[in-house]
Amino acid sequence: MKEYEAVVIGGGPAGLTAGLYLSRYGLNTLLVERGLPGGQIVNAGRVENYPGFPNGISGMDLGQLMQEQAAKFGLNFTTAEVSGLKREGNLFKTVTDDGDFLSGVVVIASGSNYRKMGLKDEDRLTGRGVSYCATCDGFLFRDKDVAVVGGGDTAVSDSLELSQHARRVYVIHRRDQLRASHAVQRAAMANAKIEFIWNSIVVQLEGAEKLNNLVLKDVKTGVTSKLEVSGAFVAIGLIPNSDPFREIVELDEAGNIATDELMRTSIAGLYAVGDIRRNSARQVAAAVGDGAVAAKSAFGYLKGG
Repeated sequence: MKEYEAVVIGGGPAGLTAGLYLSRYGLNTLLVERGLPGGQIVNAGRVENYPGFPNGISGMDLGQLMQEQAAKFGLNFTTAEVSGLKREGNLFKTVTDDGDFLSGVVVIASGSNYRKMGLKDEDRLTGRGVSYCATCDGFLFRDKDVAVVGGGDTAVSDSLELSQHARRVYVIHRRDQLRASHAVQRAAMANAKIEFIWNSIVVQLEGAEKLNNLVLKDVKTGVTSKLEVSGAFVAIGLIPNSDPFREIVELDEAGNIATDELMRTSIAGLYAVGDIRRNSARQVAAAVGDGAVAAKSAFGYLKGG
């Protein structure tokens, strides 16, 4: 069993930043990631709101650059699936399908997955009209008709964001009233570009090379209809990747991990950053900040500061 001073679980912007800072502090640090570096950001065709890139950058490129920078400072990487985290004396044991790792501190940066509609062609058309991030991809649909699926704060906020780019924004909600806060609702209702389609769900996505139409079903009448759009932004929730940590740290009802302002959880030496933590801003810039704060906290903990 290999031992490190610090282990970071997850290779998105928050995890990569935590790993970079921990390595720069001179700590022998391992980052465990099951997929590509960058996390959910790699799905963004263009990132225009991250400082330092005035012309934007693809999510894939941003993730790779972050990994290269962290590796430059000595961060170790392994590709593995984490299945559990245990406390063994003064150390943590990170359990993976590629062996177990001991460390004095752990930073959980495992993120969350967008909740999908579960439709046949959803994966095929992701990045080809189907998106889960209006902030990331909204500008791609300038002067086009788009739809937002959902009725909560995220969905309605997305519709407002998209109205700055799109010609028309349809908000498709399965109920006849929104779950979003009243202030956000009022703003959307007053926006001439936004139209609400009530009591409806998406039952089919149409398009060969890219999305062309949504097939909608009225949940009250059962009648189906087609809506011609170039983009569909799915905002029906997130699923935190927190199952491996249920035995060691308390989760809220949504599955997120509570932290303080220093990214500390209720367990000494255990930190949580990015989308996995409660009240995350779910933006790259915020995730990077989380990672830096957690690394500083973890370094101080290890050195008795």
